[in-house]
Amino acid sequence: PVFMLDEIDKVGTDFRGDPSAALLEALDPEQNNGFSDHYLEVPFDLSEVMFITTANVLDTIPPALRDRLEVIRFSGYTEDEKIEIAKQYLIPKLEREVGLAKDNIRLEWEGGKPDKIISKIITGYTREAGVRKLEQKIQQILESLSREHMKQANKSLAIIVATESVEKILKIPKYTGERVSETEIGEAIGLVVTESGNVDIIYVQ
Repeated sequence: PVFMLDEIDKVGTDFRGDPSAALLEALDPEQNNGFSDHYLEVPFDLSEVMFITTANVLDTIPPALRDRLEVIRFSGYTEDEKIEIAKQYLIPKLEREVGLAKDNIRLEWEGGKPDKIISKIITGYTREAGVRKLEQKIQQILESLSREHMKQANKSLAIIVATESVEKILKIPKYTGERVSETEIGEAIGLVVTESGNVDIIYVQ
């Protein structure tokens, strides 16, 4: 069997106990052949189980637990990859969830393709290695446009997604591309790379 443990870096310790201590025994192939469940008091052989865990950052995983894991690093998606994922998977899925597919309402994108608008959402409103936030923003836009469409007296069979509607629904962009300007005396330009693969320019005094 394969056990999937999602976001193991968010395991915390509080007054209810320390889950990472139990995971030390469960994930250690040297001792998990006689793992004892303290609720049922029944021993289990977990040595044949394939454990796969996910994490966004390694720093918050306790060192003893991290030593028992084989770490495989995946880089975040590039902007072009995010655009293709949105076009091929996210938008068709969200059309079904919002109900556009059921009502035979087609989406029309400004310029004929969604690439430009998706790129605007990625650069202005999301900053992540994956596409979770991107999906949320696209869903927010489709739901808002769908509600407006329902209020129209003469309903057309198309909803048009334009750059203006993105700014109207999502408001002011959260992230803006900062241009490198001249530094002042006592100031230096620094480059910051985050764990999720984002890059920022900062000014250090």
